[in-house]
Amino acid sequence: MSQSFAFAPMSPAIKGITIILLLLPPLFGVWALISREPTPVGVFLFLIALYIAVWLWCRPSRFVVSQNHLDIVFPGWRRRIAMRDISHIHWVSKEQFNQEFGWAIRIGVGGLWGGFGWLWTGRRGLVEFYVSTVDGLILIERSPGPPLLITPEHPHQFIEVTQAMLTSSS
Repeated sequence: MSQSFAFAPMSPAIKGITIILLLLPPLFGVWALISREPTPVGVFLFLIALYIAVWLWCRPSRFVVSQNHLDIVFPGWRRRIAMRDISHIHWVSKEQFNQEFGWAIRIGVGGLWGGFGWLWTGRRGLVEFYVSTVDGLILIERSPGPPLLITPEHPHQFIEVTQAMLTSSS
């Protein structure tokens, strides 16, 4: 038996950045039509390809919890984490994350539909992350592997279900 949780809706700040970024391809498309120059055409095509890549391979659509694994499901692929590799799961606020991990530098995609990839943190090193908001952060400690920070819809229910699966699988 498994339970699926959608990727959390974007926070207002991330939604605002996403809207601004989504305006770039049409702007370059209009510029390309008006100017008939190769540069805006190239930028337009590059942005379209980049946005499709982010949507298909970087931004998860849902998280599926089952007795044996946690799946991070993307439109173009699926990432599987064995339950036996999860040592602890809990909710953290942005402030708690900052206290525990210190400063963070993003390595990956940020702004378009959320933040995806890795964070290099001052206190704990590498953290894998797939977030669409700064509220409802779920921190999954793994052994082996870096911690995982995600934002499923209904975070407290996600924790309950995952902890129940962890208990039943051990």
